[in-house]
Amino acid sequence: MRHIKYKHIKLSKVVVIISIILTVIVFNSSKIFASTQSPIPFSFDFNVSAAENGKDVVSSLQILFILTLITLAPSILVMMTSFTRIIVVLHFVRSALATQQTPPNQVLIGLALFITLFIMQPVISDVNDVALKPYSAGELSQEEAINRGLEPIRKFMLNQVNDKDLKLFLDIAESRSVTEIEDIPTSVLIPAFIISELRAAFIIGFLIYIPFIVVDMVVASTLMSMGMMMLPPVMISLPFKLMLFILADGWNLIIGELVKTFKF
Repeated sequence: MRHIKYKHIKLSKVVVIISIILTVIVFNSSKIFASTQSPIPFSFDFNVSAAENGKDVVSSLQILFILTLITLAPSILVMMTSFTRIIVVLHFVRSALATQQTPPNQVLIGLALFITLFIMQPVISDVNDVALKPYSAGELSQEEAINRGLEPIRKFMLNQVNDKDLKLFLDIAESRSVTEIEDIPTSVLIPAFIISELRAAFIIGFLIYIPFIVVDMVVASTLMSMGMMMLPPVMISLPFKLMLFILADGWNLIIGELVKTFKF
């Protein structure tokens, strides 16, 4: 015990001495750095001042517009593309298989994102050709570029939207003056498109659930007839559902048919 206490006391003295040495080194180095006259290469100055001309105002508004687009980019991706239908269907697939968190959310979101990019590739190309390239070349103003860029996106949403949902939001907005498709406001088209996507995703999810419910019913009836009341049917049906999913090449079938449900 004395030997252990002696080691402990000796170690604490060493720690104190090392801390004192480090303090002295840091103090001396700060004095040396303060005494040097070497200039700092960069300096930042943040001030708020009145604009001297119209160009300063336009530049500030452009920066604000870009920041707003960056902030709304996730909402635009989720609500104005095929992402909503895909991610909801993939969630139904996982729930029907009863595999809990397999595949994990990160995998499902990543898969839905890349399928969305695949489906929206023609729309993205059209937006780039008719809006981004002319605007970068200075051939279009900002307002004209936005209007031209919205046209391919509106065309995609109009091909997917349900007429009943579109009529619902037109009635709510009291847009009785709309006589042609081009006159439909974008503020009406977007919520109608979202509801239509959710309806389509739920219909596909219902069709996906049917074969797996049949497997669950068969397994549950078999276990009840055998008197195995305490054995959870989900534990027994899971391997059979996985086997059915693999034999039917489920991912290929579901993703392929899901992509074909989009109209262009």
